Amino acid sequence: MSDLLVRGAAPAADGVVATVTPESAGWSHVGFEALRLEAGQAVPRDAGDRECCVVVIAGRAAIRSEHGDWRHLGRRATPFGGAPDAAYLPPGTSFAVEAAAGGAEIGLCWAPARTGAPARVLPAGDVRPEVRGHGNQERVVNAILMGGEAAESLLVCEVHTPPGHWSSYPPHKHDRDAMPAESLLEETYYFRVDPPQGFALQRVYTDDRSLDETLAVHDRDTVLVPRGYHTVSAPPGYAVYYLNVMAGPTRAWAVANDPDHEWTLDP
Repeated sequence: MSDLLVRGAAPAADGVVATVTPESAGWSHVGFEALRLEAGQAVPRDAGDRECCVVVIAGRAAIRSEHGDWRHLGRRATPFGGAPDAAYLPPGTSFAVEAAAGGAEIGLCWAPARTGAPARVLPAGDVRPEVRGHGNQERVVNAILMGGEAAESLLVCEVHTPPGHWSSYPPHKHDRDAMPAESLLEETYYFRVDPPQGFALQRVYTDDRSLDETLAVHDRDTVLVPRGYHTVSAPPGYAVYYLNVMAGPTRAWAVANDPDHEWTLDP
């Protein structure tokens, strides 16, 4: 199996179905956990020297910490309906995520931070869905914790790709610390597929093809993008969702498109 692919697993005792750490990924910044929690199940975490964005992917949940008791988060039964509720927690925070009736699916998005930003809820009502692309490149992006929201390192968004469409398209990269033209960002993609027996395809490749992989991705798999261009395809009949976590030395989303395919931006 590819080193870029983390297969989704049955929930562990603490609800974890996928884990990515800087150590497991062989990089420096991004960490990610996906949790599937039963009703009333609570999972504690300590942010330590990291900041965390908690995304309620599906279901309803509460987040409790010294910053507040935030209840009734989560407005969708599946990730395929509307925008998510989320929350930001700075380094040094000890917190617990607890699922409400019906259970919850949670994404914990991590990156190193010294002081971070103010703790707060990031309500779905403040997310403005953005339609990008044209034709079968069209998809919807929900900016959860992007440049318009304060954080020290983290950038978090999610993308809804309709059946038969492409996203993260044209293939683009962000693997050079060369601002303002391009930022250096590690990235994870956490996938959901509807119906769940389907799949998506993701390609990750560099100009010199020293990295060139095309991955068949299934429901609740995670893909690592350490460098290179990347793009996603949703087969006919299957809607594809993914949650992106990005971080690097500069908190900026500045990308370079593959020049061979940049012409496809023009309708």
